Amino acid sequence: MYPPLEVSETGTLNRPGGHQIVWEESGNPDGLPVLHLHGGPGSGVGNGGYKRHYDPDRYRILSLDQRGCGRSRPLVTEPGYDLAENTTEHLVDDIEALRVDRGIDAWLVEGVSWGSTLALAYATIHPERVRGVICMAVTAGTRTDVDWITETVGRVFPEEWDAFATFAEQAGIGYMRGQERIVDAYARILTAPETTTQLHDAAAQAWCRWEDAHIQIGAGTGNHDPRYDDPAFRRVFMTLVAHYWSNDCFLGPDGVFPRVDRLAGTPAVLIHGRRDISGPVKTAWDLHRAWPGSELVVVEDEGHGGMSMVDEWSAAADRFADLLAPGAGGERG
Repeated sequence: MYPPLEVSETGTLNRPGGHQIVWEESGNPDGLPVLHLHGGPGSGVGNGGYKRHYDPDRYRILSLDQRGCGRSRPLVTEPGYDLAENTTEHLVDDIEALRVDRGIDAWLVEGVSWGSTLALAYATIHPERVRGVICMAVTAGTRTDVDWITETVGRVFPEEWDAFATFAEQAGIGYMRGQERIVDAYARILTAPETTTQLHDAAAQAWCRWEDAHIQIGAGTGNHDPRYDDPAFRRVFMTLVAHYWSNDCFLGPDGVFPRVDRLAGTPAVLIHGRRDISGPVKTAWDLHRAWPGSELVVVEDEGHGGMSMVDEWSAAADRFADLLAPGAGGERG
């Protein structure tokens, strides 16, 4: 990894419907453009540690807080927020608006966890604007993946999943385990007219406790994400994750897979932890098999993140800097 890097420029994109998307840029303004897409949905860019994976002399490094979260406004939890204006299509359009605003012809696109799904969605919709893709902790937005992370992996964590389901049963939203997807029950809290701020926050706490239970295996980060101690953060996070997951990530039940053929010829590095119980490596494997020219890197002793995976991310970025340098033969014609 490279030393910490200060943000050199930041700004706001004014988008239809009053959405204000905050972006940031650092590194070499004449370097290879790369876009980082954060996870969640709803995590936000945070402290900007992503910048350390790119050589600041060779890369022009950009990111944005996806609509409804982070520094972008309005937050998804603000009164009157219209969830219909926060879909994968909207996020892809925001990304494309940023590319045009910053005068970039094509860029390397990279994402972690949910960010990898969004990176893939953008790349399959605008393949001519994508010079390469890096995905870490690979997700593809499929219903199978969502059902795994919200239901099936409960076989490994039965005590924690029982608490997750018991909250939904007792929240007065008509949930009966085994009769509907639990993600749909939690999503119903977001739009039910009788939902109070207190119920919303209690649901967010239950959701984040479940996240803590399954996400940490092999990640080397302890058993609690301190971001969940912030009521504002956890409400934004739970709202967007439940909204997207209950709607098949607005991609359909097969996620990005039906459009992967559009990426033939686009180089990619897919990095995944063997111990990622939240998102089994099969998704990364299936994507790799469907994507000629992609490289799959499986880190044997890590889960949904970890320092060895981060090192692979940095190494992939260095390889792309060489591959896509002017005159290196890796540029699109």
